[in-house]
Amino acid sequence: MNMYIGSGDVCNLLMGKETKGFQNLLRKFISDEKPNYNSFASPIDALRTGAILEERYFKLLPDNYFSQYIVTSKNMNVLKCSLDFAKLEKGVVVDFDELKTCHITDFIELQEYKNTEPETYLKYLKKEYKNYYNQIQQQLYVTELNEANLVFLSVFNYDDEENMKRDILENEFIKFRIFKDETVIEKIKQRALFFQGIKDYFEQEIY
Repeated sequence: MNMYIGSGDVCNLLMGKETKGFQNLLRKFISDEKPNYNSFASPIDALRTGAILEERYFKLLPDNYFSQYIVTSKNMNVLKCSLDFAKLEKGVVVDFDELKTCHITDFIELQEYKNTEPETYLKYLKKEYKNYYNQIQQQLYVTELNEANLVFLSVFNYDDEENMKRDILENEFIKFRIFKDETVIEKIKQRALFFQGIKDYFEQEIY
């Protein structure tokens, strides 16, 4: 069984227990089928373009950053996250970038908050990009970090060949520093307790 809640599952985790999203998460959690995601081959333009541009963004980062780095929580091993770009020092994650691609029109709106104080841009992000904000809170809990970057990268088109050759410039992405939000993290932990109980039960049965 898969028996883990990834950072990408947080949206469904925090939904009502009777919702389709939460029930889909439960089915996936106890499924024997291992998820196999290949965004590069996706027929969905946004997913495919996002995967390509992640590789292009990675080229901008220093050598101590690692792509798709997986971390499991020491406190609740049912919680796991895959970090888009993790900064490592002596084998320990000390920072990370979570990359999100967005349409140019959304990017222009985000620019209005680029140089604002955290109180201003966090209020905006929690309202307009709530799922991204909650996802990073799960990642901060799992990695035991106090802050990290939410990065928005502008998408100009969905042409694979052009995007594979694209050289990303500094003014084509925006980094927002996200800080640990104990209120959100507590909600995630409380919801994850149910899944942790299932995982613990099956591990006891095995051993």
